[in-house]
Amino acid sequence: MRGVSVITVCRNAEATIGRTIESVSRQTARGEIEYIVVDGLSGDGTVGIVRDAETRGKLEGVEVRVVSERDTGIYDAMNKGLRMATGEYVWFVNAGDEIAEADTVEKMLKGWRGADVLYGDTLIVDDDGRAIGQRRLSPPEELTWRSFRRGMLVSHQSFVARRELCPEYDTQYKYSADFDWCVKILKKAGKVANTRMTLSRFLDGGMTKHHIAEGLKERFRIMTGHYGIVKTVWSHIPIAVKFFWFWITKGWF
Repeated sequence: MRGVSVITVCRNAEATIGRTIESVSRQTARGEIEYIVVDGLSGDGTVGIVRDAETRGKLEGVEVRVVSERDTGIYDAMNKGLRMATGEYVWFVNAGDEIAEADTVEKMLKGWRGADVLYGDTLIVDDDGRAIGQRRLSPPEELTWRSFRRGMLVSHQSFVARRELCPEYDTQYKYSADFDWCVKILKKAGKVANTRMTLSRFLDGGMTKHHIAEGLKERFRIMTGHYGIVKTVWSHIPIAVKFFWFWITKGWF
């Protein structure tokens, strides 16, 4: 069994998937990686880029699995990736996003293998791969399912979970099913390990950012389901203050 199944969900991503593949190909723990690409029947050269990288040996030592077919949305595609995964852990690194450093997987498995969840920080980058800054929300020293009452303190791209604990994503949500997914996993998790590393580089401007209002409404519903209406409303006061303060001082979120 490979140590980690890295899953990339994409559609018409020929402009960005190359950087994701490169971040996988340079990993020093290649023998520990299963790389799964779930493509939504792209009309561009996305799948060809993956196949070319495989043919040219860029992904040597990495077990590569690719599927290209229609889906009903990003979380349906992620569920396909989960069903295909055979690794000890699953890690969603979507097109345009990257594993932070060449030795990230090696350090992660060597230092914290055995934990149910491994988490870390996320660096936001622009279209040219230049650093914009760390996420607005920082990972807490200790992470539990209750931590997410203060927002999604750990990004989906820096949340690595033991495969056997992972439920399928709830596809009734179109923008925030990853929040629900992480909370469900944390409720079942025993040991949760803070790697204190930046695990991923996240390409600014993802789907949720383009649908902020819809995503926030879904997240409120999810939080109410997990934490109750009173605690959810109360927790949104500091969340709103921090959000707007970050937006005003940084000019982005």
